[in-house]
Amino acid sequence: MALAACTLAAACASPGTKTNSSSAIGGTTTAAASPAAVPAALPANCTPLETRAPNATGQTPAFPGQTRICGVTSGVAFDVVVVTNTLDRPWSVEPLPDGRFLVTERPGALRIVSASGQVGAPIAGVPAVATGGQGGLLDVALGPTFAQDRTIFWTFSEPRDGGNGTAIARGVLSADGTRLDDVRVIFHVVPTYNGRQHYGSRIAFGPDGMLYASFGERSDTPMRPNAQRLDGHLGKVIRIRPDGSVPPDNPFVGRADAKPEIWALGHRNPQGLAFDTQGRLWQVEHGTRGGDELNLIQKGKNYGWPLQAYGIEYSGAQPITSPIGPSATAVTGMEQPTYFWDPVIAPSGLQYYSGNAFPAWRGNLFVGGLAGQRLVRLVLDGNRVVGEEHFLTDRKSRIRDVRQGPDGLLYLVTDAAPGELLKLVPKGR
Repeated sequence: MALAACTLAAACASPGTKTNSSSAIGGTTTAAASPAAVPAALPANCTPLETRAPNATGQTPAFPGQTRICGVTSGVAFDVVVVTNTLDRPWSVEPLPDGRFLVTERPGALRIVSASGQVGAPIAGVPAVATGGQGGLLDVALGPTFAQDRTIFWTFSEPRDGGNGTAIARGVLSADGTRLDDVRVIFHVVPTYNGRQHYGSRIAFGPDGMLYASFGERSDTPMRPNAQRLDGHLGKVIRIRPDGSVPPDNPFVGRADAKPEIWALGHRNPQGLAFDTQGRLWQVEHGTRGGDELNLIQKGKNYGWPLQAYGIEYSGAQPITSPIGPSATAVTGMEQPTYFWDPVIAPSGLQYYSGNAFPAWRGNLFVGGLAGQRLVRLVLDGNRVVGEEHFLTDRKSRIRDVRQGPDGLLYLVTDAAPGELLKLVPKGR
């Protein structure tokens, strides 16, 4: 079955489709020809999974396969195990080396869940969060030296004078897992805004040991231009050291008009970051109605929002507008999404699978779908998506996060009260 899946996936790719290759993170990025410059026709037997009409009219993808790619079937049989169904709007799950899990709950609690599903009391030491709307306690990740120092990192909407903003904190998890010591907020997104939406945010540590994080532009129309401004962090992917300091090789270091932490710009509401085994950084973000995106994030690049976007306003208006002008689907100097969904799936959580538990899935991306109520598998060929498969559609659950554990299994949390922690296990294991 795995061989059949590989054959079908290969059928969706054509020679010459590997584009936009880049060097390892932290170094000079060299872009190849854009996907639009080397179009490749989709195979005649390509049947997309999406059959609904697009939200936008008169929009053409920049290259074949940029949306509605061929549906594929991996033939992998697995069981869905409910580890617990007593969580309060969980936002993130981070597997621990000992088989337990760190789970954030948006109202502000960080908890440890045992492998058998016992949910611990809230861990002491978590700073206050600005709850309401999309705000609260958000992502959590183990530090790259967790095995030595038990340091963890998390993001949250921080209450401030005049509003709130996303922040990154770090702390040391006590040996008994009941408290955080040496808690420090190492990064504050600016500007502050009195809103309730589009905080981002995900954390991913790169093979260079640096911390990458994604942030939204706060949603409201007057805030949209911030995604294109370099004097703030809204609508950006940033790169910092684990202590919060700025690496000297960041792309905008030394510019008086730019925040030195910025790695990439032009994002709407990115809620998924993942590195692959080549050191490339992938990202998913909530787009407009018909414009959810998968992006390959490169140093110093501009991903367009709000001047370049697929889809329409959620109000139904077309084109998308902002104080800096209407949008187009292609703008010179801005990066095209690697893939987009129209209609949307509301992507949250992203995992590049590299484990041994599901060999047929190795090298694939997994995306949680909130509005789509599914887990999405994307087959990659170089820098292009060549196949898509949907799982868990029968559960009717909003998938908020997906992570690979040390055991190679996939772990998910569902966005609900009560919410679930799920485990995907190969059938018969």
